[in-house]
Amino acid sequence: MSANRPFVLTIAGLDPSGGAGILADIKTFEQHKVTGFGISTANTIQTENVFHEIQWTNSDFIIRSIETLFNSYKISSVKIGIVSSLNDLNQIISTIKNLSPTTKIIWDPVLKSTTKFEFMTIEDYSHLYKILSKIDLITPNYHEIEILFPGFISKMLCKEIKIPVNILLKGGHNETEIGTDRLFLKNEIYDLFPTEKECSEKHGSGCVLSSAIASNLAYNQTIKEACKNAKNYIEKYLSSTSTLIGYHYVQ
Repeated sequence: MSANRPFVLTIAGLDPSGGAGILADIKTFEQHKVTGFGISTANTIQTENVFHEIQWTNSDFIIRSIETLFNSYKISSVKIGIVSSLNDLNQIISTIKNLSPTTKIIWDPVLKSTTKFEFMTIEDYSHLYKILSKIDLITPNYHEIEILFPGFISKMLCKEIKIPVNILLKGGHNETEIGTDRLFLKNEIYDLFPTEKECSEKHGSGCVLSSAIASNLAYNQTIKEACKNAKNYIEKYLSSTSTLIGYHYVQ
């Protein structure tokens, strides 16, 4: 392993198609010249078109894996994908912060698959917001933000909501401004506009974006810089093919 490459960890599901989850994350890590590690939160049966089945990894096994890696390596940032419950998410984040308080944590809150399979339900919002306060950035889309923060869009426009975490609101489902991402920081809202590239929908694009951000943060970029550069990367990925599986080596 190169001494010049920071270590970045993905804790997410295993998608055998490679379009999403830890396989997509590792491909993204390699393109960003970081050394990538992966811990699987679940095995899935799926293709880029259809989600069939999931088998969750035992939470104790996940925690022991995290402890082993953090006791062996200085991990700069962590991307988290699907987890089975808020309790598991909290345990994962608390373990990371106890072992390495300076490690950056990005959560891509994949709450449902595109075929409406539900990965996580949220019942205790006070518990959720306590967890979010320990995370550096979350990357929901317009459907997910309304689950995490009911009424977010209307309340945010009126500045009536206080958020406990930095948010990159992905613009793929923004009907009025397709492709415009919105970064909500503590004292600033920053728009990331799309380029003129001809992009096609991709399976797992949210995984690629969040793991690109994690890679950039590992090189000590600010959250704004990391998100801006990750958007450039994801647009190249989205424009690499016309199919649901993209190429990670793009010119």
